[in-house]
Amino acid sequence: MAEPVSYEIRGGGYRAVVLSAGAALAALEREGTGTPRALTETWDVTARPPLGAGSILAPWPNRIRDGRFDFDGVPHRLAITEPALGNASHGFVRRLPWRVTDRAPDRVTLAVDIGLHEGWPYPLHTTVTYRLAADGLTVTHTAVNTGVVPAPFGLGVHPYLRAGDFPVDECSLTLAAGTRLPLDDRMIPAAPSQPVAGSRFDFTSPRPLRGVVLDTPFSALLPDGDGRARHRLSSPDGIATELWTSPAFRWLQVFTAGDEVGKPFPGRGRALAVEPMTCPPDAFNSGVDVVVLAPDRSWEGSWGLAAVWE
Repeated sequence: MAEPVSYEIRGGGYRAVVLSAGAALAALEREGTGTPRALTETWDVTARPPLGAGSILAPWPNRIRDGRFDFDGVPHRLAITEPALGNASHGFVRRLPWRVTDRAPDRVTLAVDIGLHEGWPYPLHTTVTYRLAADGLTVTHTAVNTGVVPAPFGLGVHPYLRAGDFPVDECSLTLAAGTRLPLDDRMIPAAPSQPVAGSRFDFTSPRPLRGVVLDTPFSALLPDGDGRARHRLSSPDGIATELWTSPAFRWLQVFTAGDEVGKPFPGRGRALAVEPMTCPPDAFNSGVDVVVLAPDRSWEGSWGLAAVWE
C-alpha cells in the first residue's frame, strides 16, 4: 500500500485527522485555550495502525471462527488472517486505500469498493463521512450491495479513547450496556449473552478502571431519549470523552489492552479501545444481528465522540 494521505478537518472547536489508508481516524482533539485535549490515541501515520487503532472493520467486525460460514445454504471459506487463533479477522477494508469523494474544512467523505475475495463473492460499496461541529465528531457509514444476490454485512470501528493525558488507571468507565457476551480463548462466543447487573462487567454506573481487564463484547445498549446510547471515559479533572452510538450499532467491544510493560502504543497506558459494532464476534455463524443487503439496497449507521464536562 502507498504511504497514506492525511486529511485534517476542523470545526466546532475540534480537530481530527483521517487517513486514506483504511479511512482510519488517526486523531481527534478538543481545541480551545491551552493545550488541545486528545480524545483518541494517535500514532506515526506512516506506519500500520497499532492493534487496528482507528480502523473501520467491514464487511464484518471482529472474528469468524475458522474463516467458515454458510449463507443462503452456500458454504464459504475465508482466508485466515489471525493465524494464532485460526480466525478470519476484521474484514477487508482496514488495509485498503480509500478515495476522497467530498471534502470541506469541517468534513471529509471517503469511499471504497469491497470486491471479490477468497471466500467472499459479494461486491459492496461503502462510504464514511467524518464531520465536526460544536457537538463533536459525527461519523456516518453507508454500505450498498452492488452485486446481484443478497449479501451478509456487518461493520465495526476501532477507536482508542483517551481522556487527555490521564492514564486509564486514573479514569473511570461508564457503559450503557445491559449484557455481555462470554468469549473462549479464541475470542469466539462461548455462551449466550448474560446480564451484567451485579457482576464485574457492570459499568452502568461509573467505575474506576484500575486493575480492570476487559476484552469483552457488550450489548443491550441502553439509549437516551434521543435514541443514542452513550458511554464515557471520565478523568479526574471532570472532563469525559463520550462515545455515542445510533441504534444501527447494537454492540460494543471494550479492550483494556493488558499490562504489557514496555510495549509501544497502546499498552495499558492512556488509551482504552471502545469499539462500536453492528453485530458480535462470529455473527455470520450465529446469525445474531447480521444485516442482509438485497441487491441495490443500502444500510446506514452513525456514531460519534465529544468532550463532555461532568
